[in-house]
Amino acid sequence: MVRVGGLTSKYYKETRGVKVSGGQKVKCGAMLTRQGGRWKAGLNVVGRMHLTASRDGEIYFTRKRGANKKVMTYINVRPA
Repeated sequence: MVRVGGLTSKYYKETRGVKVSGGQKVKCGAMLTRQGGRWKAGLNVVGRMHLTASRDGEIYFTRKRGANKKVMTYINVRPA
């Protein structure tokens, strides 16, 4: 195994994924996901791979069908 530039995902998979649950209160700038192509930015959320909250509020999830009929999960922040 060759390590290039730091941590590998082989040994540090627990750092990836969603960091919050539905109904949880977050502050502006809080990290919601890391390296997640599975989740998309919804209301009051910014980013692509690393999603962060752009406002203080409560987390909720929605699911919508995309153009290719694949179900996508959106992470949203309900303002406080």
